[in-house]
Amino acid sequence: MNPNLGRQRVVVENVRPQVDAGRFAVKRALGDRIVVEADSFADGHDIMRCNFLLRHESQPQWTESPMQPQGNDLWRSEFLADQLGRYEYSVEAWIDHFHTWRYGLRKKHEAGQDVSVELLIGAELVSAAHRRVTQIGKRNLFAEDAKYLAAAAKQLEEPGKQPADAIQLALSDELLARMDRFPDRQFATRHPTLAITVDPLRARFSAWYEFFPRSTATRRGEHGTFKDCLSRLDYVQQLGFDVVYLPPIHPVGEAFRKGKNNATSARTDDVGSPWAIGGVAGGHREILPELGTLADFRSLVEAARTRDISLGIDIAFQCSPDHPYVKQHPNWFRARPDGSIQYAENPPKKYQDIFPFDFETDDWQALWNELTEVVLFWARQGVRVFRVDNPHTKPFDFWEFLIGNVKRNFPETIFLSEAFTRPKIMYRLGKLGFTQSYSYFTWRTLKAEFIEYFTELTQTPVRETFRPNLWPNTPDILPEYLHSGSPPVFSMRLLLAATLGANYGIYGPAYELCEHLPREHKSEEYLDSEKYQLRHWDLNSPRSIAPLITKVNQIRRQQPALQNDWNLDFHPTDNDQLLCYSKSTDDKSNIVVMVVNLDGHQEQHGFITLPLDQWGIDHSRPFEIEDLLTGAHYQWQGPREYVELHPDQQPGHIFRIRG
Repeated sequence: MNPNLGRQRVVVENVRPQVDAGRFAVKRALGDRIVVEADSFADGHDIMRCNFLLRHESQPQWTESPMQPQGNDLWRSEFLADQLGRYEYSVEAWIDHFHTWRYGLRKKHEAGQDVSVELLIGAELVSAAHRRVTQIGKRNLFAEDAKYLAAAAKQLEEPGKQPADAIQLALSDELLARMDRFPDRQFATRHPTLAITVDPLRARFSAWYEFFPRSTATRRGEHGTFKDCLSRLDYVQQLGFDVVYLPPIHPVGEAFRKGKNNATSARTDDVGSPWAIGGVAGGHREILPELGTLADFRSLVEAARTRDISLGIDIAFQCSPDHPYVKQHPNWFRARPDGSIQYAENPPKKYQDIFPFDFETDDWQALWNELTEVVLFWARQGVRVFRVDNPHTKPFDFWEFLIGNVKRNFPETIFLSEAFTRPKIMYRLGKLGFTQSYSYFTWRTLKAEFIEYFTELTQTPVRETFRPNLWPNTPDILPEYLHSGSPPVFSMRLLLAATLGANYGIYGPAYELCEHLPREHKSEEYLDSEKYQLRHWDLNSPRSIAPLITKVNQIRRQQPALQNDWNLDFHPTDNDQLLCYSKSTDDKSNIVVMVVNLDGHQEQHGFITLPLDQWGIDHSRPFEIEDLLTGAHYQWQGPREYVELHPDQQPGHIFRIRG
């Protein structure tokens, strides 16, 4: 037990930010200014001090800075997150007897009272500080301080015939500064250490584009290669995306290979599902031969980097029956009573081409280590972005182990969680270290749904660890609202994804070409899904909404307000088919207002109400706005304005309020 526990009079509590009493690290991005607050107080009326302690994981020593009182026992400090990786921080507070004494001395002296005893008390305090200085190992460094404090203690103890000089010394700024350098903290209260993970900027602001490399061949029917992907990178760069994500690039199994449209039997020319990983050519550390070589892949990673694009790959921890793991480590899979290995099921659906790992195996430590080495292998090839398939079907502790190991070696790594599951599970994965996560945006369609969901994501403690990434479609999900194939509907959903969230993505070229036919009525499966066959895309189709995507991505890069999630604010409209919301920078130098027609098929009009007082805009004077999508300029006055949107002409407005 701490022998000083009973003499620690200061309380330090409610330190924020923190998650689950410090069990998990909060998340920030490189360059963020992080505000740390704490409630700290003590009994009685003694003066107390409160320090903020900070240490990056690469630094052996803590740095300290005084926290500033904000009133009502609230203390605040801030720092710039200028290094990737993990920071540790804490708050320490203590009674400062010297400050308390100095304050009382001044009051008594100003009241004309005898302060001779107070000077003796001060001498004891200064002498104690002198002893603390001499006990420090670097005596030469603090020799001047020691000399000064010794002389000051003597003068306070023996003021002689000139007590006024002793009082002047006692109240001097110089003595105060030296005493502050060596405070008495033996009874200080220190809050348990908390942590912040600082991720690269693209963790907070990014635009993702997913495509299948095997469908990039210039001639119909041919299998695409990594070399073919180079021209697709140019296309994606022109659209304005900065993250490219590839589905699994590994050898595909032959056993129980799926055919076109998820047929249970494949023809000889069927390419199978890339998520059925493993074959004669190897497993999770090998490349599908039809795509090229490992050297070709590394060249693609470098080509993306030169275009300022981060190339990400899919991590799907499952195996085809042909995967080398099945023979090398049969105990990593669950055996059935008949001796066969349990394949994946979601009754009544059967996925005989996929064997899930058995994370309850007695050999779980070897399994964890091997799968972690898989991710590290690809990180060594230059990959810094991983989209993780179905992480909610693997143990939570496993992900904390894997992500922690990878980020210790490669702190700039981004992990995207593909966990379309219950909210608490999705949030737990965020706490465990996943940088971003897919979200329920894909299925939100009503005004009330958007407001409720995004208020939860951006204005509650969830935001400390859960970064949503908004996808209007994926290779697995063709939402019913896209089944009409109407380009205005695709445009509307693109506009919502790109402006409600700082991180968003699309599966293309299916999205910009308005691919909309389901395999079955009301099914979310694509007809002729790219998951099971090669596709040839006409990127120059007149139906393409690529020009809108390019414009929206350009606007996102130019408007700082759109590069954050936490500044989202919804505003009233008198038409539930109109969604109005804004984002602004802290200093209000950049204010962007979005109005979107949620109908997508018919004209909608109505009045919106804006918080001009909150933005510092005078109601009585006109102000100028610019529609960033069209370049049109308008003058508005007052908080209430009329808008109308015709889907065939424009899915919504992105207004910038001009100062």
